[in-house]
Amino acid sequence: MPGAPGDFPAARTGVPGAFDVLAATGVHLRGLRADDLPWLRDLYATTREEEMAPVPWPAAHKRAFLDQQFEAQHRHYLQVYADADFLAVCDVRGLLGRLYLRRGAPDHLIVDVSLFPAARGRGLGTALILAAQQDAAAQGRGMTLHVLQQNPAARRLYERLGFVAGASAASYVRMDWRAAPVS
Repeated sequence: MPGAPGDFPAARTGVPGAFDVLAATGVHLRGLRADDLPWLRDLYATTREEEMAPVPWPAAHKRAFLDQQFEAQHRHYLQVYADADFLAVCDVRGLLGRLYLRRGAPDHLIVDVSLFPAARGRGLGTALILAAQQDAAAQGRGMTLHVLQQNPAARRLYERLGFVAGASAASYVRMDWRAAPVS
């Protein structure tokens, strides 16, 4: 469990070996730290830009609202997914995004994968998910995630990677992936 509110737990076992394939592209993962919170807050805000664009608030009010939303999400993730790996996605230029991954039985769970706008659309999200799937498959596990119903692009990506839509709740759709059986 984290030491103080807002602290990240230490990565349980380090970055899974399946993510080593990213090194060939110059991308690496590292555990998140409390001093990462400012850029994580900025990243979160980028994921809500389209949604917030039509809201007729001054920019400062929008940002204050998004900061509050980030804080609530952050505390929720730390409490509910304390056993997850909270990872920064980086390259030589700097920070690209985050990957929150809970690896355990019966299935691994992608809690969150978010990339800054400049890192989107280049195949990095696909590479992260494929590596997570490889890690799950190596342990004989499947993978689960939840996607916003208002995010059809993400849903298409997940479907292309073999995820199948399941139960829907309020604004999210659960999607599941099963590794091909080993013969």
